[in-house]
Amino acid sequence: MFGGAIFVLAILWSAGLVSFAAAVPRAIADPSGRTDAIVVPTGGHGRLVAGLELLRAGQAERLFISGVHDDVTLASLVGESADDLTACCVELGHGARDTSENASETAVWMAERGYRSLRLVTGNYHMPRAILEFRSAMPDVKLIANPVFPQHVRVDNWWRYRGTAGLIASEYAKYLLALVRMPFRSAVSPGNPP
Repeated sequence: MFGGAIFVLAILWSAGLVSFAAAVPRAIADPSGRTDAIVVPTGGHGRLVAGLELLRAGQAERLFISGVHDDVTLASLVGESADDLTACCVELGHGARDTSENASETAVWMAERGYRSLRLVTGNYHMPRAILEFRSAMPDVKLIANPVFPQHVRVDNWWRYRGTAGLIASEYAKYLLALVRMPFRSAVSPGNPP
């Protein structure tokens, strides 16, 4: 009986993993939609470059980089990409250490400015969980997913690549944990900062 329950749980987990992997974006669904803000959680390759490119293209009026280490400054982060636009329109958040905290930090930042829409820039493998966390923290904010596509992450035939399979499985496990946490999370509304 116990062995049968484990088998059923393994089948359910595996089916969920396949479904989760299928939800990993392969393209940007709305590449031209303008939003109030662009949000980049730190941590992944190509996110910041993509966020700065979107800002320079006029996709939003401000770029918020969430989860920046306390010792990091804007100048050290953008380096040679610094210009008048980064000086006026890029802000750093130093209060987040993970995706859930990125969402909470961003919710406060958005609410303080009365922003109602954001373009979320993160790795494609990270996007399903990031969307879950950000929508939970800001249910009234329009969210556009803008995945970046790291070269080392091969989402097509992901099961054939050990590194990608491990990454997808890890993200799926974190996604499930985030789902369990959702009922205990409090949201922030754009017109009602905490």
